[in-house]
Amino acid sequence: MHFVPFRSRSELHKTPFGAVAAGQATALRVILPRHIRCTGVRLCWGAYDGGWEMEAPLVWDGMEGTHEEWWRCAVTITEPGLYRYRFLFDTEAGRGVIGDEGGGVGCIGQSNYWQLTVFAPAAKLPDWVAGGIMYQIFPDRFRAAEDTALSVTPGDRLLRGDWGGEPQWQPNARGNITQYDFFGGNLRGIAEKLPYLAELGVTCLYLNPIFLAQSNHRYDTADYRTIDPLLGTEKDFRALCENAKQLGIHILLDGVFSHTGADSIYFNKQHRYPGAGAYESRDSQYYPWYHFRAWPQDYASWWGIDILPELQESHPAVLEFFAGKDGIARHWLRAGASGWRLDVADELPDVFLDCFFAAVQSEDAEGYVLGEVWEDASRKWSHGGRRRFLLGGQMHSVMNYPLAEAVLRFAREGDAGGLADTVMGQLEHYPPHALRGLMNHIGTHDTARALNRLGAGEPEPGADRSAYAHRPLRAEQRERGLRRLRLCAALQFTLPGNPCIYYGDEAGLEGWMDPFNRGCYPWGREDAALLDWYRALGALRRGCDDFAGLDFSLLSAMLGCIAYRRGRYIVIANANAHAIAYDLPERYRSARLALGGLGQNEARIQLAGESAALLTLGDEEE
Repeated sequence: MHFVPFRSRSELHKTPFGAVAAGQATALRVILPRHIRCTGVRLCWGAYDGGWEMEAPLVWDGMEGTHEEWWRCAVTITEPGLYRYRFLFDTEAGRGVIGDEGGGVGCIGQSNYWQLTVFAPAAKLPDWVAGGIMYQIFPDRFRAAEDTALSVTPGDRLLRGDWGGEPQWQPNARGNITQYDFFGGNLRGIAEKLPYLAELGVTCLYLNPIFLAQSNHRYDTADYRTIDPLLGTEKDFRALCENAKQLGIHILLDGVFSHTGADSIYFNKQHRYPGAGAYESRDSQYYPWYHFRAWPQDYASWWGIDILPELQESHPAVLEFFAGKDGIARHWLRAGASGWRLDVADELPDVFLDCFFAAVQSEDAEGYVLGEVWEDASRKWSHGGRRRFLLGGQMHSVMNYPLAEAVLRFAREGDAGGLADTVMGQLEHYPPHALRGLMNHIGTHDTARALNRLGAGEPEPGADRSAYAHRPLRAEQRERGLRRLRLCAALQFTLPGNPCIYYGDEAGLEGWMDPFNRGCYPWGREDAALLDWYRALGALRRGCDDFAGLDFSLLSAMLGCIAYRRGRYIVIANANAHAIAYDLPERYRSARLALGGLGQNEARIQLAGESAALLTLGDEEE
């Protein structure tokens, strides 16, 4: 091993650990070998993407024995933003550099920078979010109320009478997947199952779009002020919110604001709605909302999909419609929602995010704004610049896709080091409010079901849907997937952030890529053992305040096994196919099994292959 002069993830070298509030001092300490005869050390820092740097000298801070010496400084940054830093040092033989070689570990001769996230001091998370459990519902497929009478209004819909049947996947005459088949799930059906969700420990119910639209996924919004008739009415929505809050459950709505449907009151390409849409007339009040290269046929659309014309989100009329005093953001908060999940948040401009967040917070200081960002949200680049999603004033937190991939990879391949690095990297780079508000999922409506990915691997890139139609998991694939899913759920429920269950995962629902991942919840056919595991995890999490905080200590991450401490709990996860015996560190040897595991013999915990165990610490160890 080479000499390590600095570790950004050690409070011995950097205090405080992680992101810092603007105006908060950060202390940095560098250790160098005495024999190089260092004459001075400087901190070099600046904007993450800037061409400039500032320098701050470190002062000599004493010696460790006779072979090492310490240098230290403190820096205070007053403006929120993303910054970078490294160190230069001088010796009698010349100048050297200390940079990040990965994982926060410093190396002499390495020129890479470390990242420092500086957030607005006023940024905070709504009180009800941290420590909770989220549950995502695709509304058409969760539950139809007992007395539901399906109607074909509005038209162009295929109403299914075979709850649990395979979603329609065949392309139409134009070669498009229509996604116009409906099974009839609705808001009153969700309300009927609120006690079930409460038993799981759910505190936040995230609903995929519920507004009027032509497709079953409803991301082609036709009217933001109207609940889709197949789901119910605004009265039904208000009742759902009220009943949910009585059980301690908040409702999070899906906000699709980068585009509308072409078949909508705003664009009206199919001439379905009264009044002139942008496609019909340049005199339409909605014409300025869209970008026409050559009206009416040539217009900008989301990812080139012509049924999804893009909005010009920075236009004053668009901002007023969504974020004004009587805009969409406020309207549905007044109706009972507790916040918004922003679809493709990284495709929305800063001015929109600023205005929308301000509207939510003005209407309800406890309103929650969550963004869909698939990459590292602390340094995401889009719209021609480095984004400031998490610095305060745009969103509270994001969907945690990086963690989802790391957890799934660990379960399949035993990559404990990669999982540990993902967790520690987020703890280092994300502000505390964002960390505590993370949505830790392992699958959504945009991915194949976790059970399929864990049991049979990833779908082939670009594969035709026909290859995955009528393709349930084989018995051995399903059994392997179930073992790994229980393992992943244990990680979801105990790592920093908040677990999110994609409806039906807890019941063992299978599904490949869209639309197969959007099947009907299998009421009466749930996997009982899996459901019991999720309930046990929910009860454990809801009974421990430690999971609302950020206390995290990594005990080990190697050989297909990861172990860490969260408050009074020790979590051990074994991704190996074979059983293992894990020896607890001496200070934790009075910990006792609380969930999972094959047994305990003094300080040794027995774990089955592809399983997890949770232990509770004694009072003397907390």
